[in-house]
Amino acid sequence: MKAKLHIAVIGAGAFGGWTALNLVERGARVTLLDAWGPGNSRASSGGETRVMRGTYGPDQPYTEMAARALKLWAKYERRWKRQFLHRTGVLWMAAGRDDAFESGSIQMLRAAKIKYQELSTQQMAGRWPQINFEGIAWGIFEPDCGYLEARASCKAVVDAFVALGGRYHQAAVATTPESNSEIIAPASRRLSRERPPSRTRPPRSSLQLSDGSRLSADIYLFASGPWLGKLFPQTVGNLVQATKQDMFFFGTPPGDPRFSDSHMPVWADHRGRFRYGIPGSDRRGFKIADDTRGPVFDPTNGERTVDSGTLKDIREYVAFRFPALKDAPLVETRVCQYEQTPDSHFIIDRHPANENVWLLGGGSGHGFKHGPAIGEMVADLILKDREPHAVWRLARFKS
Repeated sequence: MKAKLHIAVIGAGAFGGWTALNLVERGARVTLLDAWGPGNSRASSGGETRVMRGTYGPDQPYTEMAARALKLWAKYERRWKRQFLHRTGVLWMAAGRDDAFESGSIQMLRAAKIKYQELSTQQMAGRWPQINFEGIAWGIFEPDCGYLEARASCKAVVDAFVALGGRYHQAAVATTPESNSEIIAPASRRLSRERPPSRTRPPRSSLQLSDGSRLSADIYLFASGPWLGKLFPQTVGNLVQATKQDMFFFGTPPGDPRFSDSHMPVWADHRGRFRYGIPGSDRRGFKIADDTRGPVFDPTNGERTVDSGTLKDIREYVAFRFPALKDAPLVETRVCQYEQTPDSHFIIDRHPANENVWLLGGGSGHGFKHGPAIGEMVADLILKDREPHAVWRLARFKS
């Protein structure tokens, strides 16, 4: 009896967890590894909520991917009898009709068959009088989108993975794979990229783990979030940088539902700086953040304290755009990080020195929503020995 292909997935966040689940669903033997656990406080997939949206501007692959992800989130919610996507709708506020991002999104939404409405300022003000629409010319509303439960869904994915026979192990990779000649061959042994990937099983290799054990597999997928560049300093390095992103949660007036998820959508404001927010729920207050990329941040040892200057700017913005929250108390703050690539596109590719090592990351602050679709796609690439789309290949950084 032929032994199952053993695939090791390093990282149990949105990308790694969903890929591991898809692999084990298709019959592979899979070991999933994470240093601190799915959705942990250091991870890019940590925290309570993430935005689910299809508006992405023109000429990009993510609107279509979001449409697929919407279907898959619904599929797994039905299967697990749990809700992770809260369809509050997403409202995009545009300063002018010539705004390329919003205007360029319309055709993409239509092609992907994601429901949307184009709204005038008057229409928006009539539906959401709690928002001051000064400086806003029009908007896009996506009624089937909203926000996702981040930490909870990461754990649910790993629980489902284990229930199907996957092995989850909490430990870190102790040394960089590029210093391990078993994993990354030296230049003289590099496999040719001029021929199709080998369909024969490679020699067994292993990784040294932080608990003293070793993990041996046929194929390795590193979905290591902000640590991908540290694990692969030669191949990835600064192509993935962790940036510090401050999140703020304001308390809404008692008994006032205007800023709750039952009366308000997720929103994004492209006037000037790009700010976005998630309405209050029974879990947290009114969430708001500035999408501007923050300073480089150490995801392992960085102190997660918000910047006072950013808080001052956010308070001024809240008072302007949501007047009833002018004096709302700050009830919680959080520092997370983006795993940013230079062009904000993901990295999905084989390692150039070992075709049995895959690199998956660079979520760049917008990856979480795509987790189910990424998992489906990457599992297909690995098991069917296919090549990823050029937009996600490492070679794009050399041109």
